[in-house]
Amino acid sequence: MNILVVEDESIVAKDIQVCLRKLGYEVIGICSSGEAAVEKALEERPDLIMMDIMLKGEMSGIQAAAAIRKEHDIPVIFLTAYTDRDTVDKAKETEPYGYIIKPFKEIDIQTAIEIALYKHSKEKVIKQERDFYYSLVEKQDSNDMIFVKANQRLVKIKYEDIYFIEALKDYVVINTLERRYTIHSTMKDIEQKMPKKQFVRVHRSFIISIDKIKEIDHSNVVMDQDKKVIPVGGSYKELLQERLNLI
Repeated sequence: MNILVVEDESIVAKDIQVCLRKLGYEVIGICSSGEAAVEKALEERPDLIMMDIMLKGEMSGIQAAAAIRKEHDIPVIFLTAYTDRDTVDKAKETEPYGYIIKPFKEIDIQTAIEIALYKHSKEKVIKQERDFYYSLVEKQDSNDMIFVKANQRLVKIKYEDIYFIEALKDYVVINTLERRYTIHSTMKDIEQKMPKKQFVRVHRSFIISIDKIKEIDHSNVVMDQDKKVIPVGGSYKELLQERLNLI
């Protein structure tokens, strides 16, 4: 594993380098500024970056981590002597994989690195599975079904069995009468993949099957059979009316 160390105190940087090599990691460079860290990270593509939050120069460690994250998926562990709430909140925005408080011990570094690398490897697997799922959807020859991942398997769902789709934080839940399938996606991505003749988005959190509508009452849609009541957002009312076969 190649690690980039970003630390403007030379003695601390040297101590970290010695510790990392003792643990079996390769230090591909030591940077003392955020600008140098961004340049080095984009050139060398390290497996992990240990980044001091407070650096000399115009760019802080947090800003450098954000700039690197925009270009490459490299896990970052922050090093800091500051534990105030404002600093922690700013650091959290870059989604670091660890946070080590100075002064630290060798075991602190070892534990943080092992957890960060494990978490990052798991996230890569999830991303690969998600991309694989999307490739199946995009390449499938049939126009009457999709595949979703459930219990480590890809399950075929016919469009005619779907009643509504609901957004739930970072996930999307596909609802049939018998089951719910939760997948890591966005409503925008799902909306683009669902056939427009059969489905319509009625709310920022809901996509419904048009032929499963039982009735529309003011600003709500009542679904057939399960009598599920789904709100209709103001900006989606016109679209819903366009898609209905009104008399």
